[in-house]
Amino acid sequence: MSSRKSTILVTGGAGYIGSHAVLALKQAGYEVVILDNLVYGHRDLVEQVLQVELIEGDISDRSLLDQLFQTHDISAVMHFSAYAYVGESVTDPAKYYRNNVVGTLTLLEAMLAASINKFVFSSTCATYGVPQFIPIPEHHPQHPINPYGATKLMVEQILGDFDLAYGLKSVRFRYFNAAGADPSGNLGEDHNPETHLIPLVLMTALGKREHISIFGTDYETADGTCIRDYIHVSDLADAHVLGLEYLLNEGESEVFNLGNGNGFSVREVINAVEEVTGKVISIKESDRRPGDPPILIGSSEKARKILGWQPQYPGIKDIVAHAWQWHQKRHTT
Repeated sequence: MSSRKSTILVTGGAGYIGSHAVLALKQAGYEVVILDNLVYGHRDLVEQVLQVELIEGDISDRSLLDQLFQTHDISAVMHFSAYAYVGESVTDPAKYYRNNVVGTLTLLEAMLAASINKFVFSSTCATYGVPQFIPIPEHHPQHPINPYGATKLMVEQILGDFDLAYGLKSVRFRYFNAAGADPSGNLGEDHNPETHLIPLVLMTALGKREHISIFGTDYETADGTCIRDYIHVSDLADAHVLGLEYLLNEGESEVFNLGNGNGFSVREVINAVEEVTGKVISIKESDRRPGDPPILIGSSEKARKILGWQPQYPGIKDIVAHAWQWHQKRHTT
C-alpha cells in the first residue's frame, strides 16, 4: 500500500502550526481531515486556503472521536490541539491539564480502540525548563517551570508508556519558537491575544500597536537582550511530514527537537523588522520578566540525521519577510 494514499487526522489543524502542517501534508499527497474546536483556529483559512474536511469538535468528545474513526480510514494522527499560553497556564492550570492531558488521553484511547497506532505529537522546548547547557539536545533534563510545559511532558510520558503497553508508536517534536508564515502569504499567525515577539513587532510596524516592549536589556548577551531560537513554521511543517513518513515506514518511537540551531536576540528581530518593513519601531525598555532565561537555543542534529530534515528558511530576514507579507494581507483593510 502506498503511504501517499493515507488519510491523516490533524487535530488543531485550523490553528497556526497545524494549518501549515495540513498544507505540507496536502502538498505531499496525503488526504487530510481536520478536527478543531475553533477556540483558536480559523474556519476561513480551512475553507479558503486548505480546502480539506473540517470537523468542528473537541478531542475530549469520545463519542465524536469514535464516530470519526469509524467513518474515515485514518492511518495516523497529528496532534496540535493544545492550549499554549504559558502565563494563562500558571493562572488557570485546570484548563491546561484538562485539555492538554485528559483530552489527549481521550484521543489516544479512541485511536487504540480503532486500531490506529501512529501518532505525531506537538511537544515543546518548555519541557526542558531553564537550560543547563546550550544548545539543548534531546537528552537534556526535563524540568518544566510552568503548567504548560508540565502538561506536554506528561503526554510525552504517557506516549512512552503507551508504546510499551499497547505498541502505539509516536514521534514527539519539541519545538523552539515557531515563527514566520507560508511564503505564499495565504497562511500565517493570527492569535488573540498575541504573545509572540515577531507578530507583535509587525503589528507595531502596521501602526496597530504604539510600541514594542523589551523585557530586560542587561542580559549577558552581545546586545543585552534575550536570545531565542526562531524556526520557520513551514520548516516545522516539513518536519512533521518527515516524522509521519518515518512512522508509516515502521519507525520506532522517537523524540526530536525542532529548532533553527541559531539564536536571534530581541534587538536583532526588531532590526530585521525595520529592515524588511522600512518602518521605525518605537521601543520601550522594561525590566526583566521572571523566569526568562537569557539564551534558549536547541540542537536539531538528531532530526537532520534521522529524518533528513533540512530547514529551508534559517535566516531571520526570511522569517520576518514571510510574516510581514501575511500580516499586511490579514490585518490591513
